Amino acid sequence: MGGARDGRRVAYVVRSWPRLTQTFIANEVLGLERLGLDLSIFSMSHPDEPLAAAHVDPVRAPVRYLDEALDRPLSTQAHEHWRVLVSAPGRYLSTLRFTLLGRHLSAGYSTTSRLTCFRHAVRVADVARSERAQGRRLDQIHAHFAHDPALVGLVAHRLTGIPFSLTAHARDLYEVPATTLATRTREASAVVTCCRANADYLRPLVDSRRLHLVHHGVDLERFRPQPQVSNGDAPLLVSVGRLVEKKGFPDLLAACALLRDGGHRFRCRIYGEGPMRDQLVDLRDRLGLQDTVTLEGPRPHGELVELFQHADVFILTPFVAADGDRDGVPNVLAEAMACGVAVVVTAVGGIPDLVRHEENGLLAPPRDVGTIARHVAHLLDDSGRRLELGAAARATVEEGFDVRVAAEQLASLFGAGT
Repeated sequence: MGGARDGRRVAYVVRSWPRLTQTFIANEVLGLERLGLDLSIFSMSHPDEPLAAAHVDPVRAPVRYLDEALDRPLSTQAHEHWRVLVSAPGRYLSTLRFTLLGRHLSAGYSTTSRLTCFRHAVRVADVARSERAQGRRLDQIHAHFAHDPALVGLVAHRLTGIPFSLTAHARDLYEVPATTLATRTREASAVVTCCRANADYLRPLVDSRRLHLVHHGVDLERFRPQPQVSNGDAPLLVSVGRLVEKKGFPDLLAACALLRDGGHRFRCRIYGEGPMRDQLVDLRDRLGLQDTVTLEGPRPHGELVELFQHADVFILTPFVAADGDRDGVPNVLAEAMACGVAVVVTAVGGIPDLVRHEENGLLAPPRDVGTIARHVAHLLDDSGRRLELGAAARATVEEGFDVRVAAEQLASLFGAGT
């Protein structure tokens, strides 16, 4: 893994790789690799999402699945622990004690026990030890998400002394107790997040020198406007996202019913998969929207460009879910705007970082179905306004959400020269 700019080599710890709903991580990895950083990916689990695989084909970084490592013979795992123990006895024993006694370490949102996180971290540490013995020093451990990956990253840092940083996003941030977050961030060389709301939430826990706002970047060469050709079809509304509570798709369907009742002619296509699919199909049918709204299922990331380019309006209606889960800045929103699509979206989480009402899109309060419907109706009735907002949306993404700029910011945090 040699040849990185300034010799910087970074281990990325993620919950699962690759995920169709986490293409922003793949974009980040690709951006850093283009800058010459040398990355290794440690994934806590395999998501088994074939549709996501194509997007990560260009990634050069090797991927190690930590859950698969736990299926190896116990003797193999014991030798791994022994090697890490012998290489740094004090670190290993103090970190084991820290993990066993720190019941708060895995409090809140978590899918893995802290002891399993310790075992994962030993795997990371042993790989780092082996690489160092071959003259390939690991310079940084970076965890994506503040829940289990951050704990693995923190424990691996304690085992090895390698600097550790993390990126906090949404549920992983708001569903973890402040005391647990404070422990996970205290030893981090950098704490990164994707929107101002998250940064404000973290500010009491992380000093300003280590807290960094880095917006998710969009590949502006791929996601770009295409001239619309009118074919007489009804205007097309497009929405993309996981079919989960926080995305607010029932509100979108209710807004579509209001538009239909108001005599507006349109089509609506929802792309995505999730546990609410059957519920949403039932609601759509009860509202009598079978001929207007279709749930299209998930699509590979590469197909989103054409979907956005053919849309007249992109619409998202998220809100803060009952369990505190919420969006940061949805990547699909930035990608749609990069394609020059007029957007209607609710003002929740980090969305106001990207969308400014009446300047580059239309904002509605979360759960306000009436306002959502009125904003969409306005755009359905005024094609000129759609074009104006779409052009402003593209300009906004160019100015502040370029994947190349985001990669440069992260590379700097990892100590790589620019």
